[in-house]
Amino acid sequence: MMALGKGADMQDKRHEFMQRVEAKRDGLIALTQALIQIPTLNPPGEYYHDICAYLEKHLRGLGFECEMIRAYDTPGDSPRHPRWNIVARREGGRPGECVHFNSHIDVVEVGQGWSMAPFGGELKDGRIYGRGACDMKGGLAASIIAVEAFLEVWPAFSGAIEISGTADEESGGFGGVAYLSEQGYFSPSRVQHVIIPEPLHKDRVCLGHRGVFWAEIETRGHIAHGSMPFLGDCAVRHMGAVIAEMETSLFPALAKKRTDMPVVPKGARQSTMNINSIHGGQDEPPPGFTGLPSPVVPDRCKMIIDRRFLLEEDIADVEAEIRALLEKLKSKRMGFAYEMHPIHSVNPVMTAKDAPVVTTVAAAIEAVLDKKPQFVVSPGTYDQKHIDRIGRMKNCIAYGPGILDLAHQPDEYIEVEDMIDSAKVMGLALADLLTGTSAANLGE
Repeated sequence: MMALGKGADMQDKRHEFMQRVEAKRDGLIALTQALIQIPTLNPPGEYYHDICAYLEKHLRGLGFECEMIRAYDTPGDSPRHPRWNIVARREGGRPGECVHFNSHIDVVEVGQGWSMAPFGGELKDGRIYGRGACDMKGGLAASIIAVEAFLEVWPAFSGAIEISGTADEESGGFGGVAYLSEQGYFSPSRVQHVIIPEPLHKDRVCLGHRGVFWAEIETRGHIAHGSMPFLGDCAVRHMGAVIAEMETSLFPALAKKRTDMPVVPKGARQSTMNINSIHGGQDEPPPGFTGLPSPVVPDRCKMIIDRRFLLEEDIADVEAEIRALLEKLKSKRMGFAYEMHPIHSVNPVMTAKDAPVVTTVAAAIEAVLDKKPQFVVSPGTYDQKHIDRIGRMKNCIAYGPGILDLAHQPDEYIEVEDMIDSAKVMGLALADLLTGTSAANLGE
Protein backbone atom coordinates (compact mmCIF):
# COMPACT_ATOMS: atom_id res chain seq x y z
CA MET A 1 0.00 0.00 0.00
CA MET A 2 2.85 2.37 0.76
CA ALA A 3 4.28 1.89 -2.70
CA LEU A 4 0.91 2.62 -4.26
CA GLY A 5 0.56 5.72 -2.14
CA LYS A 6 4.00 6.92 -3.16
CA GLY A 7 3.16 6.33 -6.83
CA ALA A 8 -0.08 8.27 -6.50
CA ASP A 9 1.76 11.12 -4.81
CA MET A 10 4.27 11.27 -7.67
CA GLN A 11 1.45 11.30 -10.19
CA ASP A 12 -0.29 14.11 -8.30
CA LYS A 13 2.92 16.15 -8.25
CA ARG A 14 3.46 15.71 -11.97
CA HIS A 15 -0.08 16.91 -12.69
CA GLU A 16 0.41 19.81 -10.28
CA PHE A 17 3.57 20.75 -12.15
CA MET A 18 1.74 20.77 -15.50
CA GLN A 19 -0.95 23.03 -14.05
CA ARG A 20 1.62 25.41 -12.61
CA VAL A 21 3.28 25.80 -16.02
CA GLU A 22 -0.13 26.64 -17.52
CA ALA A 23 -0.68 29.21 -14.76
CA LYS A 24 2.62 30.89 -15.66
CA ARG A 25 1.55 31.68 -19.23
CA ASP A 26 1.43 35.44 -18.65
CA GLY A 27 4.79 35.38 -16.90
CA LEU A 28 6.29 33.38 -19.76
CA ILE A 29 5.00 35.89 -22.31
CA ALA A 30 6.33 38.85 -20.30
CA LEU A 31 9.74 37.24 -19.82
CA THR A 32 10.07 36.41 -23.51
CA GLN A 33 9.07 39.94 -24.50
CA ALA A 34 11.55 41.47 -22.07
CA LEU A 35 14.40 39.34 -23.46
CA ILE A 36 13.52 40.22 -27.07
CA GLN A 37 13.41 43.92 -26.20
CA ILE A 38 17.10 43.83 -25.25
CA PRO A 39 18.70 44.09 -28.74
CA THR A 40 21.70 41.81 -28.32
CA LEU A 41 22.90 42.11 -31.93
CA ASN A 42 25.94 40.08 -32.96
CA PRO A 43 27.97 41.44 -34.59
CA PRO A 44 29.14 43.54 -32.89
CA GLY A 45 27.84 42.19 -29.56
CA GLU A 46 25.47 44.81 -28.19
CA TYR A 47 23.84 44.79 -24.72
CA TYR A 48 25.36 41.52 -23.53
CA HIS A 49 25.89 42.90 -20.05
CA ASP A 50 22.34 44.28 -19.95
CA ILE A 51 20.69 40.95 -20.69
CA CYS A 52 22.98 39.09 -18.29
CA ALA A 53 22.13 41.61 -15.55
CA TYR A 54 18.42 41.16 -16.29
CA LEU A 55 18.76 37.38 -16.03
CA GLU A 56 20.83 37.69 -12.86
CA LYS A 57 18.10 39.69 -11.13
CA HIS A 58 15.41 37.26 -12.22
CA LEU A 59 17.33 34.11 -11.27
CA ARG A 60 18.53 35.43 -7.91
CA GLY A 61 14.84 35.82 -7.12
CA LEU A 62 14.50 32.08 -7.63
CA GLY A 63 17.34 31.30 -5.22
CA PHE A 64 20.14 30.87 -7.76
CA GLU A 65 23.72 31.89 -7.13
CA CYS A 66 24.88 33.80 -10.21
CA GLU A 67 28.24 34.47 -11.84
CA MET A 68 28.78 37.14 -14.46
CA ILE A 69 31.73 35.96 -16.54
CA ARG A 70 33.53 38.00 -19.19
CA ALA A 71 35.38 36.05 -21.88
CA TYR A 72 38.46 38.26 -22.06
CA ASP A 73 40.52 38.27 -25.27
CA THR A 74 38.14 36.04 -27.21
CA PRO A 75 37.15 36.98 -30.79
CA GLY A 76 35.15 40.20 -30.71
CA ASP A 77 35.83 41.01 -27.06
CA SER A 78 36.71 44.67 -26.54
CA PRO A 79 36.10 47.43 -24.00
CA ARG A 80 33.19 48.64 -26.13
CA HIS A 81 31.74 45.18 -26.78
CA PRO A 82 32.78 42.90 -23.90
CA ARG A 83 31.74 39.24 -24.17
CA TRP A 84 29.60 38.71 -21.06
CA ASN A 85 28.02 35.44 -19.95
CA ILE A 86 25.96 34.40 -16.94
CA VAL A 87 25.98 31.04 -15.17
CA ALA A 88 23.40 30.52 -12.42
CA ARG A 89 23.32 27.50 -10.08
CA ARG A 90 20.89 26.32 -7.42
CA GLU A 91 21.78 23.39 -5.21
CA GLY A 92 19.17 20.85 -4.14
CA GLY A 93 18.61 19.51 -0.68
CA ARG A 94 20.52 16.30 -1.28
CA PRO A 95 23.58 15.18 -3.29
CA GLY A 96 22.93 14.27 -6.89
CA GLU A 97 23.60 15.13 -10.50
CA CYS A 98 23.46 18.53 -12.20
CA VAL A 99 21.15 19.42 -15.08
CA HIS A 100 22.26 22.46 -17.10
CA PHE A 101 20.09 24.51 -19.47
CA ASN A 102 22.25 26.53 -21.87
CA SER A 103 20.87 29.27 -24.14
CA HIS A 104 22.73 31.80 -26.23
CA ILE A 105 21.80 35.45 -25.70
CA ASP A 106 22.97 36.90 -29.03
CA VAL A 107 20.85 37.45 -32.13
CA VAL A 108 21.73 38.07 -35.78
CA GLU A 109 21.19 41.29 -37.73
CA VAL A 110 17.62 42.40 -38.34
CA GLY A 111 17.65 42.47 -42.15
CA GLN A 112 14.87 43.76 -44.38
CA GLY A 113 11.23 42.81 -44.85
CA TRP A 114 9.79 43.14 -41.34
CA SER A 115 6.15 44.04 -40.78
CA MET A 116 6.62 43.95 -36.97
CA ALA A 117 9.01 45.96 -34.84
CA PRO A 118 12.11 43.72 -34.71
CA PHE A 119 12.70 44.34 -31.01
CA GLY A 120 9.12 45.07 -29.99
CA GLY A 121 8.20 41.62 -28.70
CA GLU A 122 4.63 42.10 -29.94
CA LEU A 123 2.09 39.42 -29.01
CA LYS A 124 -0.37 38.70 -31.82
CA ASP A 125 -2.60 35.66 -32.36
CA GLY A 126 -0.68 33.54 -29.87
CA ARG A 127 2.73 34.42 -31.33
CA ILE A 128 5.49 36.66 -29.96
CA TYR A 129 7.39 38.45 -32.72
CA GLY A 130 10.91 39.80 -32.76
CA ARG A 131 14.52 39.09 -33.67
CA GLY A 132 15.62 36.21 -31.46
CA ALA A 133 12.06 35.17 -30.53
CA CYS A 134 12.60 31.75 -32.05
CA ASP A 135 16.40 31.62 -32.00
CA MET A 136 16.50 31.39 -29.04
CA LYS A 137 15.08 33.73 -26.43
CA GLY A 138 11.80 31.83 -26.45
CA GLY A 139 13.70 28.67 -25.52
CA LEU A 140 15.60 30.50 -22.78
CA ALA A 141 12.35 31.84 -21.31
CA ALA A 142 10.69 28.41 -21.51
CA SER A 143 13.57 26.78 -19.63
CA ILE A 144 13.37 29.40 -16.86
CA ILE A 145 9.60 28.96 -16.48
CA ALA A 146 10.09 25.18 -16.42
CA VAL A 147 12.56 25.56 -13.56
CA GLU A 148 10.27 27.99 -11.69
CA ALA A 149 7.38 25.54 -11.78
CA PHE A 150 9.65 22.61 -10.92
CA LEU A 151 10.99 24.38 -7.81
CA GLU A 152 7.47 25.10 -6.58
CA VAL A 153 6.52 21.42 -6.79
CA TRP A 154 9.85 19.79 -5.87
CA PRO A 155 11.75 22.32 -3.69
CA ALA A 156 13.89 19.64 -2.04
CA PHE A 157 15.28 17.99 -5.15
CA SER A 158 18.57 16.13 -5.39
CA GLY A 159 21.65 17.50 -7.15
CA ALA A 160 21.72 20.91 -8.80
CA ILE A 161 20.17 22.98 -11.58
CA GLU A 162 22.16 25.40 -13.73
CA ILE A 163 20.92 27.97 -16.24
CA SER A 164 23.34 29.85 -18.47
CA GLY A 165 23.01 32.70 -20.95
CA THR A 166 26.04 32.73 -23.23
CA ALA A 167 27.56 34.96 -25.89
CA ASP A 168 28.36 34.67 -29.56
CA GLU A 169 26.76 31.36 -30.60
CA GLU A 170 25.82 33.01 -33.88
CA SER A 171 29.50 33.72 -34.60
CA GLY A 172 30.97 30.44 -33.36
CA GLY A 173 30.46 30.61 -29.60
CA PHE A 174 34.11 31.30 -28.79
CA GLY A 175 33.26 34.11 -26.37
CA GLY A 176 30.52 32.00 -24.79
CA VAL A 177 30.30 28.22 -24.42
CA ALA A 178 33.81 27.58 -25.77
CA TYR A 179 35.32 29.94 -23.18
CA LEU A 180 33.19 28.50 -20.35
CA SER A 181 34.13 24.97 -21.40
CA GLU A 182 37.81 25.90 -21.24
CA GLN A 183 37.22 27.20 -17.71
CA GLY A 184 35.63 23.91 -16.62
CA TYR A 185 32.00 24.95 -16.47
CA PHE A 186 30.92 22.00 -18.65
CA SER A 187 33.25 19.35 -17.22
CA PRO A 188 31.59 16.00 -16.42
CA SER A 189 32.57 16.39 -12.77
CA ARG A 190 30.44 19.56 -12.53
CA VAL A 191 27.59 18.95 -14.98
CA GLN A 192 26.06 15.60 -15.93
CA HIS A 193 23.18 16.55 -18.26
CA VAL A 194 22.95 19.47 -20.72
CA ILE A 195 19.84 20.65 -22.59
CA ILE A 196 20.22 23.43 -25.16
CA PRO A 197 16.76 24.91 -25.96
CA GLU A 198 17.45 25.60 -29.64
CA PRO A 199 14.34 25.81 -31.89
CA LEU A 200 14.28 22.26 -33.26
CA HIS A 201 10.47 21.76 -32.81
CA LYS A 202 8.86 20.73 -29.53
CA ASP A 203 8.46 17.07 -30.56
CA ARG A 204 12.09 16.51 -31.59
CA VAL A 205 15.23 15.56 -29.72
CA CYS A 206 18.32 16.86 -31.54
CA LEU A 207 21.25 14.55 -30.98
CA GLY A 208 23.94 16.68 -32.62
CA HIS A 209 25.08 18.22 -35.88
CA ARG A 210 27.13 17.72 -39.04
CA GLY A 211 30.75 18.83 -39.23
CA VAL A 212 32.02 22.01 -40.87
CA PHE A 213 35.20 22.94 -42.72
CA TRP A 214 35.67 26.56 -43.79
CA ALA A 215 38.59 27.62 -45.93
CA GLU A 216 39.80 30.55 -48.01
CA ILE A 217 41.03 29.73 -51.51
CA GLU A 218 43.09 32.36 -53.29
CA THR A 219 44.12 32.28 -56.93
CA ARG A 220 47.03 34.42 -58.15
CA GLY A 221 47.62 36.16 -61.47
CA HIS A 222 49.60 39.06 -62.91
CA ILE A 223 48.39 42.65 -63.07
CA ALA A 224 48.35 44.45 -66.43
CA HIS A 225 46.43 47.14 -68.30
CA GLY A 226 42.85 46.15 -68.99
CA SER A 227 43.21 47.04 -72.65
CA MET A 228 46.05 44.51 -73.00
CA PRO A 229 44.91 41.53 -70.89
CA PHE A 230 47.26 39.26 -72.85
CA LEU A 231 50.13 40.93 -70.96
CA GLY A 232 48.65 39.87 -67.63
CA ASP A 233 47.16 36.78 -66.07
CA CYS A 234 43.61 37.04 -64.75
CA ALA A 235 43.20 35.58 -61.27
CA VAL A 236 39.39 35.73 -61.63
CA ARG A 237 39.55 33.45 -64.68
CA HIS A 238 41.65 31.02 -62.66
CA MET A 239 38.98 31.10 -59.94
CA GLY A 240 36.38 30.51 -62.64
CA ALA A 241 38.25 27.32 -63.50
CA VAL A 242 38.09 26.31 -59.83
CA ILE A 243 34.33 26.78 -59.80
CA ALA A 244 33.95 24.90 -63.09
CA GLU A 245 35.93 21.96 -61.68
CA MET A 246 33.77 22.01 -58.55
CA GLU A 247 30.64 21.89 -60.68
CA THR A 248 32.00 19.08 -62.84
CA SER A 249 33.53 16.79 -60.24
CA LEU A 250 33.19 17.92 -56.61
CA PHE A 251 29.49 18.73 -56.26
CA PRO A 252 28.35 15.47 -57.92
CA ALA A 253 30.74 13.52 -55.67
CA LEU A 254 29.41 15.24 -52.54
CA ALA A 255 25.83 14.40 -53.52
CA LYS A 256 26.75 10.71 -53.42
CA LYS A 257 28.08 10.85 -49.86
CA ARG A 258 25.16 9.77 -47.68
CA THR A 259 24.78 9.40 -43.92
CA ASP A 260 22.89 7.34 -41.38
CA MET A 261 22.68 10.46 -39.20
CA PRO A 262 19.00 11.56 -38.99
CA VAL A 263 19.79 15.03 -40.35
CA VAL A 264 16.88 17.38 -41.06
CA PRO A 265 15.90 18.47 -43.60
CA LYS A 266 16.51 15.34 -45.68
CA GLY A 267 18.46 17.33 -48.27
CA ALA A 268 21.23 17.66 -45.68
CA ARG A 269 21.69 13.89 -45.35
CA GLN A 270 24.51 14.22 -47.83
CA SER A 271 27.74 16.18 -47.88
CA THR A 272 27.27 19.76 -49.04
CA MET A 273 29.39 22.79 -49.87
CA ASN A 274 28.43 26.43 -50.19
CA ILE A 275 30.50 29.11 -51.89
CA ASN A 276 30.11 31.64 -49.12
CA SER A 277 31.74 34.61 -50.85
CA ILE A 278 34.00 35.51 -53.75
CA HIS A 279 35.94 38.66 -54.56
CA GLY A 280 38.49 39.41 -57.23
CA GLY A 281 40.33 42.45 -58.45
CA GLN A 282 40.11 45.93 -57.03
CA ASP A 283 38.63 46.61 -53.63
CA GLU A 284 35.09 47.93 -53.48
CA PRO A 285 35.01 51.74 -53.70
CA PRO A 286 34.10 53.67 -50.55
CA PRO A 287 30.45 54.72 -50.04
CA GLY A 288 29.55 57.75 -52.12
CA PHE A 289 32.24 57.22 -54.76
CA THR A 290 30.80 57.85 -58.23
CA GLY A 291 33.87 57.40 -60.42
CA LEU A 292 34.83 54.50 -62.64
CA PRO A 293 37.17 51.65 -61.72
CA SER A 294 40.66 51.66 -63.23
CA PRO A 295 41.33 49.27 -66.13
CA VAL A 296 43.51 46.52 -64.70
CA VAL A 297 43.75 42.75 -64.97
CA PRO A 298 43.03 41.36 -61.47
CA ASP A 299 46.03 39.64 -59.96
CA ARG A 300 44.18 38.07 -57.04
CA CYS A 301 40.83 36.45 -56.33
CA LYS A 302 39.58 35.00 -53.05
CA MET A 303 36.77 32.58 -52.29
CA ILE A 304 35.40 31.37 -48.94
CA ILE A 305 33.99 27.85 -48.97
CA ASP A 306 31.68 26.34 -46.35
CA ARG A 307 31.85 22.55 -46.49
CA ARG A 308 29.49 20.52 -44.29
CA PHE A 309 30.45 16.91 -43.72
CA LEU A 310 29.12 13.73 -42.16
CA LEU A 311 29.92 11.49 -39.23
CA GLU A 312 31.15 8.91 -41.73
CA GLU A 313 33.81 11.32 -43.09
CA ASP A 314 37.17 12.33 -41.64
CA ILE A 315 38.05 16.02 -41.55
CA ALA A 316 41.53 15.33 -42.96
CA ASP A 317 39.94 13.68 -45.99
CA VAL A 318 37.55 16.62 -46.40
CA GLU A 319 40.47 19.05 -46.65
CA ALA A 320 42.49 16.69 -48.86
CA GLU A 321 39.57 16.44 -51.30
CA ILE A 322 39.65 20.22 -51.91
CA ARG A 323 43.43 20.30 -52.21
CA ALA A 324 43.36 17.44 -54.71
CA LEU A 325 40.98 19.44 -56.91
CA LEU A 326 43.29 22.45 -56.79
CA GLU A 327 46.37 20.34 -57.50
CA LYS A 328 44.61 18.82 -60.50
CA LEU A 329 44.05 22.30 -61.93
CA LYS A 330 47.63 23.27 -61.19
CA SER A 331 48.88 20.30 -63.19
CA LYS A 332 46.86 21.07 -66.31
CA ARG A 333 46.19 24.83 -66.35
CA MET A 334 48.98 27.16 -67.46
CA GLY A 335 49.93 29.76 -64.88
CA PHE A 336 47.56 28.42 -62.25
CA ALA A 337 48.77 29.20 -58.71
CA TYR A 338 46.76 29.00 -55.52
CA GLU A 339 46.85 29.08 -51.75
CA MET A 340 44.32 27.48 -49.41
CA HIS A 341 43.99 28.52 -45.78
CA PRO A 342 41.69 26.60 -43.43
CA ILE A 343 39.91 29.14 -41.21
CA HIS A 344 37.39 27.12 -39.19
CA SER A 345 36.54 23.48 -38.58
CA VAL A 346 34.27 21.45 -36.31
CA ASN A 347 33.87 17.70 -36.18
CA PRO A 348 30.40 16.14 -36.35
CA VAL A 349 28.73 15.41 -33.00
CA MET A 350 26.00 12.88 -32.24
CA THR A 351 24.91 11.85 -28.75
CA ALA A 352 23.86 8.22 -28.38
CA LYS A 353 20.10 7.59 -28.42
CA ASP A 354 20.36 5.67 -25.16
CA ALA A 355 22.13 8.50 -23.30
CA PRO A 356 20.28 9.47 -20.10
CA VAL A 357 19.30 12.97 -21.19
CA VAL A 358 18.00 11.62 -24.51
CA THR A 359 15.78 8.92 -23.03
CA THR A 360 14.52 11.25 -20.30
CA VAL A 361 13.52 14.08 -22.61
CA ALA A 362 12.04 11.60 -25.09
CA ALA A 363 9.82 10.14 -22.36
CA ALA A 364 8.76 13.65 -21.31
CA ILE A 365 7.82 14.55 -24.90
CA GLU A 366 5.66 11.45 -25.14
CA ALA A 367 4.00 12.24 -21.80
CA VAL A 368 3.21 15.86 -22.69
CA LEU A 369 2.40 15.57 -26.40
CA ASP A 370 1.12 11.99 -26.48
CA LYS A 371 3.36 11.14 -29.41
CA LYS A 372 6.72 9.51 -29.86
CA PRO A 373 9.52 12.03 -30.44
CA GLN A 374 11.54 12.29 -33.60
CA PHE A 375 15.32 12.00 -33.20
CA VAL A 376 17.14 14.43 -35.48
CA VAL A 377 20.53 15.93 -36.24
CA SER A 378 21.02 19.59 -37.18
CA PRO A 379 22.48 20.47 -40.60
CA GLY A 380 24.47 23.31 -39.01
CA THR A 381 26.52 23.47 -35.83
CA TYR A 382 25.55 24.98 -32.50
CA ASP A 383 27.18 25.13 -29.07
CA GLN A 384 27.03 21.38 -28.44
CA LYS A 385 30.30 21.24 -30.40
CA HIS A 386 32.18 23.02 -27.61
CA ILE A 387 30.51 21.09 -24.79
CA ASP A 388 31.51 17.84 -26.51
CA ARG A 389 34.99 18.75 -27.77
CA ILE A 390 36.30 21.01 -25.01
CA GLY A 391 34.10 20.12 -22.06
CA ARG A 392 34.26 16.38 -22.82
CA MET A 393 30.59 16.21 -21.80
CA LYS A 394 28.82 13.70 -24.08
CA ASN A 395 25.38 13.65 -22.41
CA CYS A 396 24.08 16.72 -24.27
CA ILE A 397 21.16 17.44 -26.61
CA ALA A 398 19.31 20.34 -28.16
CA TYR A 399 15.62 20.50 -27.31
CA GLY A 400 13.40 23.56 -27.40
CA PRO A 401 10.35 25.32 -28.81
CA GLY A 402 10.14 26.99 -32.18
CA ILE A 403 10.48 26.24 -35.88
CA LEU A 404 14.08 26.28 -37.07
CA ASP A 405 13.07 27.57 -40.51
CA LEU A 406 12.00 30.86 -38.88
CA ALA A 407 15.46 31.56 -37.45
CA HIS A 408 17.17 34.62 -38.97
CA GLN A 409 14.04 35.41 -41.04
CA PRO A 410 12.02 38.65 -41.08
CA ASP A 411 8.99 38.55 -38.76
CA GLU A 412 10.62 35.82 -36.68
CA TYR A 413 8.21 34.53 -34.03
CA ILE A 414 7.64 31.94 -31.34
CA GLU A 415 4.31 30.25 -30.58
CA VAL A 416 3.29 30.71 -26.93
CA GLU A 417 1.69 27.25 -26.88
CA ASP A 418 4.95 25.70 -28.10
CA MET A 419 6.82 27.37 -25.24
CA ILE A 420 4.26 26.09 -22.73
CA ASP A 421 4.56 22.54 -24.03
CA SER A 422 8.35 22.68 -24.12
CA ALA A 423 8.46 24.05 -20.58
CA LYS A 424 6.39 21.07 -19.46
CA VAL A 425 8.78 18.70 -21.21
CA MET A 426 11.87 20.31 -19.71
CA GLY A 427 10.34 20.36 -16.23
CA LEU A 428 9.29 16.71 -16.37
CA ALA A 429 12.80 15.84 -17.53
CA LEU A 430 14.13 17.65 -14.44
CA ALA A 431 11.73 15.69 -12.25
CA ASP A 432 12.93 12.42 -13.76
CA LEU A 433 16.63 13.26 -13.47
CA LEU A 434 16.60 14.94 -10.05
CA THR A 435 13.73 13.26 -8.16
CA GLY A 436 13.27 9.87 -9.83
CA THR A 437 9.74 10.86 -10.85
CA SER A 438 9.73 9.26 -14.29
CA ALA A 439 7.76 11.06 -16.97
CA ALA A 440 7.18 7.65 -18.57
CA ASN A 441 4.75 6.90 -15.72
CA LEU A 442 2.75 10.08 -16.08
CA GLY A 443 -0.37 8.32 -17.28
CA GLU A 444 -0.23 5.43 -14.81
